[in-house]
Amino acid sequence: MGKSTLFNRLTENRTAIVDSVSGVTRDRLYGKAEWAGHQFSVIDTGGYIMGSDDVFEGEIRKQVNIAIEEANLIIFLVDADDGITGMDEEVAALLRPSKKLIMVVANKVDNAMRQTQSAEFYSLGLGEVFNISANNGSGTGDLLDAMIEKLPKAEEDEELDIPKIAVIGRPNAGKSSFINAITGIERNIVTDVAGTTRDAINTRYNLFGKDFILVDTAGIRKKSKVHENLEFYSVLRSVRAIEDSDICLIIVDAERGFEGQDLAIFSLAERNRKGIVVLVNKWDLMEKETNTAKEFKEMIQSRIAPFTDIPVIFMSVLSKQRIYKAVEEAVAVYERRCQRIPTSKLNELMLPIMEAYPPPSTKGKVIKIKFCTQLPTKSPAFAFFANLPQYVKDPYKRFLENKLREHFNFNGVPVEIYMRKK
Repeated sequence: MGKSTLFNRLTENRTAIVDSVSGVTRDRLYGKAEWAGHQFSVIDTGGYIMGSDDVFEGEIRKQVNIAIEEANLIIFLVDADDGITGMDEEVAALLRPSKKLIMVVANKVDNAMRQTQSAEFYSLGLGEVFNISANNGSGTGDLLDAMIEKLPKAEEDEELDIPKIAVIGRPNAGKSSFINAITGIERNIVTDVAGTTRDAINTRYNLFGKDFILVDTAGIRKKSKVHENLEFYSVLRSVRAIEDSDICLIIVDAERGFEGQDLAIFSLAERNRKGIVVLVNKWDLMEKETNTAKEFKEMIQSRIAPFTDIPVIFMSVLSKQRIYKAVEEAVAVYERRCQRIPTSKLNELMLPIMEAYPPPSTKGKVIKIKFCTQLPTKSPAFAFFANLPQYVKDPYKRFLENKLREHFNFNGVPVEIYMRKK
């Protein structure tokens, strides 16, 4: 029908894309898009199918229900070529009681006849029908304008120059217990039934003279349907928590190891250019030999490569072992993320390195990098000015990043390298 094509157009168009990440459950997609100065998250839920015995389809139905409940605005995509199907009527019946903002979008409207045919979707009783062709992009600009008009305006938070720390991780890794231990207040329900809160709660704390805001997503949500698909739901919560933070504390269950969902959550944080600290919880329950922690850390690094320069702290929330070290490290990562390197110092260090180890020649052309500077971005990003920037490949960019990491402490902080025309 074109959901993924529309998703790609919303999130991967040159003027709109900020980021796009594969999720964990059946490759659900989470993207961040921008239009007319407004940013919003996009979730591709997959097809909704009724009356199927397929377990896969049953999982998708659960995800669609969760996404409907969580979304501010729902795009109900229909196919102008097929007209109204029984499935469309079933989905419309599902959406009507939701009281959510709904936009009916007729896809494949790429000629005058289809435009006329699409009028029948008004009979679904869900309001105005927007005509688009996800394939060639026609109508998507008008759709985005209408979406921005309908979406609730983001409230302007008071900007405080202190770290916003999100506690994220797969269900039952110990997020609630960690937050309770740090704050000393039983403000989250702690139980061995995994779950999540309705919304992230931002609370300001001070610990050992360190001021920070905790973006708290842990806790229990008393809804049976949530427990049926916790993996999808927890990543959905993590998307919002990550976007609303500077630093992510990713809690990993030592007994379960670093699994696929941990990697998906890590990737979300990295691609959003957030500072990262990995906390391995329940370490007191592990049988230990001399190199157990070293081997566990190396296993994590092998999974998250090439971005392996991150702090890994082995802790136990139950015995409060190293939990305060976790907060100290998060604040330290925030300070490293905010550091500014003077241009003169940067060039003094990097120019001799690039002269001694220049980029490999491509097609007989010699590439010369003459100048570099740090860009005025929230997370560290560096521009290198070259005569032929288009020929500088990723391995050399990683070489430059590694040299920066050798000389400046970016432990836990993603670093971006851009090549520009001098």
